[in-house]
Amino acid sequence: MLTLFHAPGACSLASCIALEETDAEFEIKTVSFADGEQHKADYLRLNPKGRVPALVVNDGTVAAHSKDAAGSQGTKGVLTETPAILFYLAQQFPQANLAPLGDNFALAQMQSFNSFLCSTVHVAHAHKLRGARWANKESSYEDMRAKVPENMSTLFTMIEETYLGQPWVLGEQYSICDAYLYTIARWLEGDGVDITAFPRVNAHFKRMEDRPAVQRALRH
Repeated sequence: MLTLFHAPGACSLASCIALEETDAEFEIKTVSFADGEQHKADYLRLNPKGRVPALVVNDGTVAAHSKDAAGSQGTKGVLTETPAILFYLAQQFPQANLAPLGDNFALAQMQSFNSFLCSTVHVAHAHKLRGARWANKESSYEDMRAKVPENMSTLFTMIEETYLGQPWVLGEQYSICDAYLYTIARWLEGDGVDITAFPRVNAHFKRMEDRPAVQRALRH
């Protein structure tokens, strides 16, 4: 049994989609950002970062940062960070064909794309609402918010022109990259960016919304 801690609208949607693509037994537990649940003691014991996603894995492993589980076996391990969770699911459920596991170079390309989404695109989006992570003055927050549409447009132009194959990110094979890209593309409207300015991204978005796994994930 896997348990995913998820907040609607957050990047954890990508992990929801990946889970729905597999035949895994799992449950989704909602973390209410509105109520600040991600900063409460119960959740911080699970994920000291105070963010989502967090995936609890009952596979006999123990997360290195789990203070109360050191030395025990057969207990719950915890994975955090979207690229790590997505890759774990692709490896754990190879029958779902969510990654090119037999091709080392294609696998590295997949990891490269997901790292770009995590470290660059997500961070550019976060400047809209999370300015306190980088600055202290309200005037700085305003400047960061004003820059978000430009930065997101620039990054999605790069995705449109350089990274997005057809019909999927890796070409003919659907993968965890597609779940992750779709999740972040859902933020474009709120960031003041018109997705129709990127025909390939927009077509990819529509293909994703036709997938039953995506439709199920959106109901969580």
